[in-house]
Amino acid sequence: MDKAMKIDAMLCRCGLTGAIAFLGMSLPAFAATPGPIADIEVATAADWLQDLSLPGLREPDAYLPAVTPAVHLVIRLSDRRVYLYRHEELEASYPIAIGKDGWETPTGEFEVRQMLVDPAWEHPWTGEVVPPGDGNPLGRRWIGFWTDGTDSIGFHGTPNESLIGQPVSHGCVRMRNADVAALFEQVEVGTPVIVKP
Repeated sequence: MDKAMKIDAMLCRCGLTGAIAFLGMSLPAFAATPGPIADIEVATAADWLQDLSLPGLREPDAYLPAVTPAVHLVIRLSDRRVYLYRHEELEASYPIAIGKDGWETPTGEFEVRQMLVDPAWEHPWTGEVVPPGDGNPLGRRWIGFWTDGTDSIGFHGTPNESLIGQPVSHGCVRMRNADVAALFEQVEVGTPVIVKP
């Protein structure tokens, strides 16, 4: 990276005042002195850079934090799989069941909002509550990533693992119980979830 690009990168990240401070100068050194405008000499960028040396200036990206989260999930509805990436490397992939016609799993960018072990399930139409256990439609783990304030969608186990791979849910992402338990250990609230067609 040439000197001009380093200065430009520093100005973009620090602003003029920060760059001046970084160079060990003060703002008054740049203040114009009173007098007719014709007497003011305008320096070009080449004038500023000609004798400027910046010892120890690192490449801009060398000190910026990574913007990609360590772990993120990608659901490909057409594949009927969820992919777990760690530092952009595929670490695991699990088969899933997705929303059926009229109850499609929403696409877009979301994040894990809620994580529960042994969740109770409330029937959406009758209000009947099914306690945690083997007959619970959510299985032993819940990883919620979408809500409209009333309904929620997330990853969960199932008492009927033979339906994995099919469009059978009301929008949720069903997984084999062992798979959702393994996924549960790899994510946290805030983990990005990207759902693609």
